[in-house]
Amino acid sequence: MERQVLLNEPEEAAALYRGLSRQPALSAACLGPEVTTQYGGLYRTVHTEWTQRDLERMENIRFCRQYLVFHDGDSVVFAGPAGSSVETRGELLSRESPSGAMKAVLRKAGGTSPGEEKQFLEVWEKNRKLKSFNLSALEKHGPVYEDDCFGCLSWSHSETHLLYVAEKKRPKTESFFQSKALDVSASDDEMARLKKPDQAIKGDQFVFYEDWGENMVSKSTPVLCVLDVESGNISVLEGVPENVSPGQAFWAPGDTGVVFVGWWHEPFRLGVRFCTNRRSALYYVDLAEGKCELLSDDSLAVSSPRLSPDQCRIVYLKYPSLVPHHQCSQLCLYDWYTKVTSVVVDIVPRQLGEDFSGIYCSLLPLGCWSADSQRVVFDSAQRSRQDLFAVDTQTGSVTSLTAGEQGCRGRGEPAGSWKLLTIDLDLMVAQFSTPSQPPSLKVGFLPPAGKEKSVFWVPLEEAEPIPDIQWGIRVLQPPLEQENVQYAGLDFEAILLQPSDPPDKTQVPMVVMPHGGPHSSFVAAWMLFPALLCKMGFAVLLVNYRGSTGFGQDSILSLPGNVGQQDVKDVQFAVEQVLQEEHFSASRVALMGGSHGGFLSCHLIGQYPETYSACVARNPVINIASMMGSTDIPDWCVVEAGFPYSSDCLPDLSVWAEMLDKSPIKYVPQVKTPLLLMLGQEDRRVPFKQGMEYYRALKARKVPVRLLLYPKSTHGLSEVEVESDSFMNAVLWLRTHLGS
Repeated sequence: MERQVLLNEPEEAAALYRGLSRQPALSAACLGPEVTTQYGGLYRTVHTEWTQRDLERMENIRFCRQYLVFHDGDSVVFAGPAGSSVETRGELLSRESPSGAMKAVLRKAGGTSPGEEKQFLEVWEKNRKLKSFNLSALEKHGPVYEDDCFGCLSWSHSETHLLYVAEKKRPKTESFFQSKALDVSASDDEMARLKKPDQAIKGDQFVFYEDWGENMVSKSTPVLCVLDVESGNISVLEGVPENVSPGQAFWAPGDTGVVFVGWWHEPFRLGVRFCTNRRSALYYVDLAEGKCELLSDDSLAVSSPRLSPDQCRIVYLKYPSLVPHHQCSQLCLYDWYTKVTSVVVDIVPRQLGEDFSGIYCSLLPLGCWSADSQRVVFDSAQRSRQDLFAVDTQTGSVTSLTAGEQGCRGRGEPAGSWKLLTIDLDLMVAQFSTPSQPPSLKVGFLPPAGKEKSVFWVPLEEAEPIPDIQWGIRVLQPPLEQENVQYAGLDFEAILLQPSDPPDKTQVPMVVMPHGGPHSSFVAAWMLFPALLCKMGFAVLLVNYRGSTGFGQDSILSLPGNVGQQDVKDVQFAVEQVLQEEHFSASRVALMGGSHGGFLSCHLIGQYPETYSACVARNPVINIASMMGSTDIPDWCVVEAGFPYSSDCLPDLSVWAEMLDKSPIKYVPQVKTPLLLMLGQEDRRVPFKQGMEYYRALKARKVPVRLLLYPKSTHGLSEVEVESDSFMNAVLWLRTHLGS
């Protein structure tokens, strides 16, 4: 059979990987201005950006494609592509002006090393490049931030200025023993001029600059910058409080100033990637007076402020600070003119039946408001799916736009997961996928208030389902002895992928994948590794144990203090239930997990050594106690161990003991499962020494273990060369230890 060949032949597995890894992923979309044709019809252009793995170049490439959407004002009449895809090499950020007449592009060019690479800010108009500014040569600031945490590129409402975030210019430094040749021909005036600007500071060559952690190592001190498009003048905004780092900025109503999120960086910076709990607040800087005004509570954490089309209100997400790294959030609204803040959607402790389970997104889309400035549209995990929702900012009522079955024109399609890319003038651009269907691009109009469940979705780019993959979602109720006394009655879920119609189901091996975080989740969307494994003949079990997002705040709060116990038992219970119900091969069960998923995988082979015949762990947490001093998120170690965190905390012996007790390293003596470790040497979140600690402990006990160390890779092991190599090695490891 094909699947048996694939499992036995590395060349066939590589061919399958090459084929499925070509599936592109949507990264962004924006809508052009509404155009009226000479016959009175209306159409809009949809600009989309995609990413795709290129195994020949061993890099992720970016490309764009445009589509035309003809409509009658409240429904799509016809939609289709306008031309072929074009690679957008070197493009870091781009943004259409409010009228759609111009487009700003941040582009990198030059060499590959940091010193050689240059950044240009370009302004395009119709069919020409109107302006190009060499930001590197102007030396007003350091590199521009292109990330989705601090980074932004915002047009003023007048379309005369551009706002962005860049690294603060650092003073030049030199050795105490640096000697310079004296130019005896220079005049006294020239000598004076040469001495004053940017005079190098001796002895500061090796001063340490804090950064914002994993994937943000070059980012330390962001500043707000404004470019005058006409004159080319760049100014670094003053008035930002010294104790915060600004980002996610946009122009205030009337271009009177700038609204931004400010993150506390005192007494020191913590990793910010995937951490919505970092203390931050909403600010406004008045450009005329240079004064800064606090717009929100400064003891919590905020994210993604979005200005309404009528420029009267701002919505944003609000989270608790320095607690679990990601939680259920509040959706708050700030009225620009009354200065009143209200909570539109509150934290949901527990989902009741099919009701809304809360907001779990870390960012709102840049375009999220309805045309009448009354509703906000967003996507969020709801148990093991991701849906689109519309919330009425006046009443706080939340309505799902995608609950139930959704076909390309409204019916007949299996329930999968949705992601909102943008909405403008009530035209939504969204992505849809399932575990067996790669991402599709769809458009649809937001119906009038009260009729949100009748969205008419039209495909712009339809992906074909991958054959021979069957999937479903299992609801699991922990046994009474595993109930959390403080948070009783919680259930959890698992997504199961399995080959369609295998010759003998009792011979099907199963790979169990717990997610990382731990406060994240798997949703029923396209995922490359599970789909590949399923095509190779494996059943794949993706477990959303208690503590996952999407199930209510109580589920999240039930896990801190119980890691290594509650989450481990949930995964094991899910495995036993599925084996009992599906009759897969109980002697051919393997684990595969990264980060906290690796933590759970290593726990499981220690606590349940008879269940698992092979294990693959990617950058796993092994020893919480030893990790605390080297990770970019030391608060994670304290909070997940069950203790409150503060920046000046010094754990005592009892805290260290509790951290060690909850760590996989404790169960090393029981481990006998062959383990493949994959570590990124540049991982700042779970430093690779964690995996080395486990490797040595297992080697000393003669447990079969293999270590792959990727020198330039980070926590996600997501670089194309690393990802492809790690998958092939994982497949060979499973084949070796589970059999053909």
